[in-house]
Amino acid sequence: MRARPASLVASCRSAKDRRPPRVPARAVAAAAAAVAAVAILALAGCGADVQSADLFLLTRTGQGTRLTLLVNDSGTIRCNGAKARMISNEMLIAARDLAENLSTDASHNLFLKPAPGTVFSYRISLEQGVIRFSDRDTAHHPELARAELFAAQVAQRPCGLSP
Repeated sequence: MRARPASLVASCRSAKDRRPPRVPARAVAAAAAAVAAVAILALAGCGADVQSADLFLLTRTGQGTRLTLLVNDSGTIRCNGAKARMISNEMLIAARDLAENLSTDASHNLFLKPAPGTVFSYRISLEQGVIRFSDRDTAHHPELARAELFAAQVAQRPCGLSP
């Protein structure tokens, strides 16, 4: 067998000597834990400005002051564009039920023409569509009556407005 030239042997040894430095196991574990923590915080939102969806926007026009109520699924309401206010759990549940029960009519964009003698007209915008009705229509549509009552109650309590 022939002997290798000295320069080839030297280059093989120098390649072995040039291995990257060995990283301690503790440093690898710490880096892995840091990466995992960042991933968990990113997935959890980590206090990021995550906002809940709006349930509906109710607008009431007619005699008296115009009323707009933007109801959010987080339990807040914006009255006439003012700063968001908390609503009670009971009102939030009522708002969620109302949004769910009105979704079919909204998907058909229900529009009931105001009858003679109408005092207030309502417009409710939901994700599925829009419903338009007057206070005269509530006698034949229980869900619309609930929406009218919800508007009056919320206007008084959390909003501090006249019904």
